This record gives sequence, C-alpha cells and structure tokens, in this order.
Amino acid sequence: MGARTVPIRRAGNRDNLVLGGDRELVMFTGLLAGALIFSAQEIKAGIFGVFLWVAALQIFRLMAKSDPKLRYVYLRQRGYKKYYAPRSTPFRTNGVAEERQYR
Repeated sequence: MGARTVPIRRAGNRDNLVLGGDRELVMFTGLLAGALIFSAQEIKAGIFGVFLWVAALQIFRLMAKSDPKLRYVYLRQRGYKKYYAPRSTPFRTNGVAEERQYR
C-alpha cells in the first residue's frame, strides 16, 4: 500500500500581501499619508504625502520580493541580545571574575 499524497493548494498557503507589500505596513503607511494630507490641507502636504506613500510602497514591495515574512524576521531579530559572550560550552562553570564581568 503506497503513501497517500495530499496536494497543498497555493490559495491556502499564500502570504498576506496588499499591492505587492506586507499588508499591515502598506495599510498603516497609507493611513499615515492620508492623515497627513487631510489634516494639513495644503498642496505641499498632499504632494509629500503621496510621495511618502509611493516611496514606502516601493520599499515594501522590494522587502516582500526578497522575503514575504521579512518584517517578522526583523522583529524577532530585534529581541536578541546585542552581545553574546564567548563560551566554550553552555555547561562550563564560570569563575567569580567571569560571573561579575558578564552580568
């Protein structure tokens, strides 16, 4: 008896992208640009808001093209420590001076 294969459909396994970029980043940037345009109500602010949104959209598209989950990778990386002290093994017993140094 052979192993049963189940096809994985693309529609159920896609990343959440809007206009080619990460969904939350694109919508939040559009919201910020729209708030800038409607709160200032000037031509300069309108031009700057549209430019801001188009530039951010291009950056988000490049990010999604590189890796659709790049935002999550970046947020996880921000949680890591800045410096990991050199240790030969995690089971090494440190001396008093080393414990003081790496606290």
